[in-house]
This record gives sequence, structure tokens and C-alpha cells, in this order.
Amino acid sequence: MGEVIRQITVTTMPQIDCLLCRHADSDAELERIEVWQDAHWRLTVSLSAEVAGFAYLEPKRHISHIHALDGEEASTFGLALAKCSKALKDATQAEVIYSYIFGDGVPHLHVHLAPHRAGDALSDQMIRGEIVEEKQPNGITRFYSAAFPALPRDMLVRTADDVRKILRRG
Repeated sequence: MGEVIRQITVTTMPQIDCLLCRHADSDAELERIEVWQDAHWRLTVSLSAEVAGFAYLEPKRHISHIHALDGEEASTFGLALAKCSKALKDATQAEVIYSYIFGDGVPHLHVHLAPHRAGDALSDQMIRGEIVEEKQPNGITRFYSAAFPALPRDMLVRTADDVRKILRRG
């Protein structure tokens, strides 16, 4: 019996309908602030999070999922992930940085980076307490803990500024 070969086309150009391809134009809508970027990657810190420094690392170019990484994004992914995780750890004094890639919510690769300290809102279930799912007008589903409301916005902005300063130092 002959082998069936399927060709998979990976879209790498910006997608008009992709929220994350709009980069800085979508940051306010997604309640986040950009703190770093290089030629291929950008890091944003959430302004609506249960832990300070919760961030998203995403390629600037439209890449749907981690398995579609190629070219310069593939060769720089580890360096960008390590650099951003270290900055988040230093800025928040977290014990560890959790990294999550779900891949089925928004079809644009993004790594969730979550600074974790004992007793905070995070656990091996990602967030402690009853998980609430809230569909946003833009189509995104926001998950949060009923027991751990978002931290004060000014604290989250200060943390984002600290991460930005650390990343600027190199």
C-alpha cells in the first residue's frame, strides 16, 4: 500500500485577522505592555494578572504553533526564552518561572511565562482556586481564579517597568 503524504502549509506572513500580529496595536486591548523586543521576538507583561510579571513571549512574524517554528525564530527561541525568563525571575524574585504553551486559544505562537513563589495564585493547575472562564468580546477566553483577583494595576505596571529596565541592560 502506498504512503499518503500530506503537505502542510505554514503561514508566516502577518495575518490581518490575527490579534497578536497587530503587536503594539493590540496591547491595550489585551491589557499588557511591551517590555522588550529584538528582530524576531517580543515580550509583553500582563496588566491583568494574579501574579506580578506574568508575561507573553511571541514571535513578531505570524507562526501558528510551536511545531511551526522555523528559520531565525527557531534558532533564537531558546535564547529569547532564557533571557526573558531570567529578567522576569530577577524582577519579581520568583523561585521559578513556569512556561506554558497551550496552542489552541489563539493561533499565533505565544509562551506564557509565569513567575511563581510559594503561596501565590499559581499551582500545578496553573492557577489555584476555582477557575473562572470568561469569554472576551475579542474572542479570547480569559481564565482566572475566583480566589485570587488580579493584583493592583499600578503594581503590575511597576513590575513591567522593572523587567524592561533589566532587559535594556542586556
